[in-house]
Amino acid sequence: MDAKTAVPRRAETVAEIRQGLAAALPMMLGMIPAALVLGAQAAQKGFSVAEVPLLTGLNFAGGSEFAAVALWTSPPHILLIVAITFLINSRHILMGAALAPYLRHLPRRIVYPALFLMCDESWALALVDARRGGGFRLAHYLGLAVALYATWVVFTALGGAIGPVFGDARSWGLDMAFPAIFLVLLRGFWTGAAAARPWLVSLAVAVAAYLLLPGAWYVAAGALSGLAAAFLLAGSEA
Repeated sequence: MDAKTAVPRRAETVAEIRQGLAAALPMMLGMIPAALVLGAQAAQKGFSVAEVPLLTGLNFAGGSEFAAVALWTSPPHILLIVAITFLINSRHILMGAALAPYLRHLPRRIVYPALFLMCDESWALALVDARRGGGFRLAHYLGLAVALYATWVVFTALGGAIGPVFGDARSWGLDMAFPAIFLVLLRGFWTGAAAARPWLVSLAVAVAAYLLLPGAWYVAAGALSGLAAAFLLAGSEA
């Protein structure tokens, strides 16, 4: 790349990063209450101020983090927490597969570190952008993914620091922010009732398991039933 093409390309990259930041901003505002709630709950379970950002920074997946904190005891049931975390985070396998066709032009040494920053929000925004624009824009993705990652880690740490003062975070109603984010994302992917049938099966089974079974088995029941429904329905339509 010569000097004549380097400057325009650099300006284009900066513009894409800014577009990613702009796309991430509404999600960042929605993540802040959920991050504060998670940090406060972790602090109430005995996590230190340093341990909270370690939890959320190394395992950047809010759903499994909420599950891990909810299951945390003294001493912790490590195998149960690992199994639930793996099960909840296994959706990232399918999310990565959905992005894979748009990543083939990028070297793996770039793709793998970038995908570490992938969460539900950054995946959804990047996939929509790739489908609309005809390709995956790495700078755009990094702009939104880094912003979401930093927001989550910083505000979970803040929630952990003010957790003892915060009291019961649920009494503030902030725990509704997390489901609200997913409802917005789901609306963006809505293509009709037929495509939502696995979600409905998963929801029904998870609710039944929550009411009838002890512990966190409703997580596994909902996830497995949704996967089974998607597989069976796809086979019947083939």
